[in-house]
Amino acid sequence: MTKRIIFICVLACFLGSITYFSYTRYQIFKKAEEKRVLFEKRKAAWDNLKIAVKNRIEAFGNHSSVVIKDLDLGWEIDYNKDKLVPSASLVKIPIMLSCFYAAEEKKIGLKDTIYLKASEKVEGSKALGEKPAGSVFTVEELIEPMITQSDNTATNLLIDYLGFDTLDAYFKKIGLKNTNLARKMLDFKERKEGVENYTTAEDMAFVLEELYRSNFMNKEVSKQCLLLLGQQKINDRIPRKLPKEGTFIAHKTGLERHVCHDVGIVYTPKGNFLICVLIKHGNKVAEPAKKLISNIALLTYNYFQSLN
Repeated sequence: MTKRIIFICVLACFLGSITYFSYTRYQIFKKAEEKRVLFEKRKAAWDNLKIAVKNRIEAFGNHSSVVIKDLDLGWEIDYNKDKLVPSASLVKIPIMLSCFYAAEEKKIGLKDTIYLKASEKVEGSKALGEKPAGSVFTVEELIEPMITQSDNTATNLLIDYLGFDTLDAYFKKIGLKNTNLARKMLDFKERKEGVENYTTAEDMAFVLEELYRSNFMNKEVSKQCLLLLGQQKINDRIPRKLPKEGTFIAHKTGLERHVCHDVGIVYTPKGNFLICVLIKHGNKVAEPAKKLISNIALLTYNYFQSLN
């Protein structure tokens, strides 16, 4: 009788083990299948986004340079990404990074003071335009309006302080391949003579992802730069059609005659993406280019909202 009880107990344990093992295997298979289905759905949505973006670009004309990246999976949509385009105010991003880099190397200090001369004031200076000559600013006090308000006077003061050669050298150290600094902001005399600042969508995407991954210098500085970009006051392109609630956008615009850009990182509840749209156009006004950028941003945002 005892042997029979022992046999029954052993058999029960054996059958229980098989049942548990089978159930566990089924659950693993079920989760893997669900993951596969979701992945295929996401891939199909991404392919549809790629077609929609291409159609928008081609309808506008072959003037756009674009990089869009799903920062979760690393998928990328690109169009003319290595094409040289006048950078306009996008060059202010690498200037900001160069200031932090130079401070790290003790070439300058973020608390160093710079005096404003009346002759240095230029248009497009909402922050410094009303400041009297002789006003004193620290380097970090100039970085903030240069980024958040795209202040051209602040930018030119920093260019003078660091110098063209030093900034170009830091651009290369940062890892930019095709971004240069050859003239100051709004120096149209130089521009007319063919002296131009250039960049590419590829370079802008690279530096933004470096910040996003905390690969620029260290986590603290990368975060500080992204927060500055997140305080951008010019929001008529990438953020234009995106919901304000639940969406954080760290970006920088660029605008000059026949040039209209916006590049940034968009944080959403369902995933984050990088978007760089650089446009060199022949229109009298920039509004069509701004609409294209906002439409591409919305298409990309909707891709994420379609995911489970």
